[in-house]
Amino acid sequence: MSYLSPKKFVIFYHPNVRESLGLAQEIATFINDHGASAEYSSVDDEAKRARAGEADMLISLGGDGTMLRVGRIGAFKSQPVLGINLGRLGFIVDVQPDEWRDVVERILRGEYRIEERLMLHASYSRGGATLGGYEVLNEVVVARGTVVRPIRLYTMVDNDPLANYVADGLIIATPTGSTAYAMAAGGPVMPPTARNIIIVPLAAHLSPDRPVVLLPDMVIEIIVRTEHQAVFSADGQASTLLQDGDLVRIQTSRHSARFVRMQPPAYFYKSLAERMANNPTADKAK
Repeated sequence: MSYLSPKKFVIFYHPNVRESLGLAQEIATFINDHGASAEYSSVDDEAKRARAGEADMLISLGGDGTMLRVGRIGAFKSQPVLGINLGRLGFIVDVQPDEWRDVVERILRGEYRIEERLMLHASYSRGGATLGGYEVLNEVVVARGTVVRPIRLYTMVDNDPLANYVADGLIIATPTGSTAYAMAAGGPVMPPTARNIIIVPLAAHLSPDRPVVLLPDMVIEIIVRTEHQAVFSADGQASTLLQDGDLVRIQTSRHSARFVRMQPPAYFYKSLAERMANNPTADKAK
């Protein structure tokens, strides 16, 4: 499928990835020389992130974590995001550094497709007052803190009881997140464009331990019962401390991430098979 040729790009690089700044400069020059316009910025630059809404397309230079951040930025304005992989895994970033010239030329001709990814909106409240809300592309985790004892998570779906989990925690994942923490915890791998929500228990003790797949219009509410520390985290970001009685509410976001794809839809399964046969994160300590 062909789309309109984008004319304005913002390129986000990861400041801790050594080669990303130089590559951002090189790509921006290439785009400007080909009749479109491009500027670049660190993904940590809040002011530039706020101005990125004027672009036709965003480019992410980094690994899957950078792609998640840029995907969330683009989702608010329905901007497509092209990911160029400078990380190890690259589950959601499928363009390699040596391919970018050919890929950018094809994009400038409108030769690409868009892959829509479901997102979640998660919030937590205490005593009826909402304390925080997040747009989530991978997963929400509600789990025990540093004390190695399970917590109780009374979980409802559309106001009906689902389970009273006694566990290390729960992962509530999107299909995008199904290949991340949820997969490591035994959850199902979902097609990336599916419209489902996945609940995966973590080390459940004498309580339901099977993953549950929900429809996208369902609302999940989790009441935390604990005598020690519990935490809430969205997309692997810094954890927020939870208290006994706190309520976490999760539902489908009104925003969707839009990823630029150059390969046919079946690429996902080929990529998954390659990574499971040769885990590129196994030598991370080297």
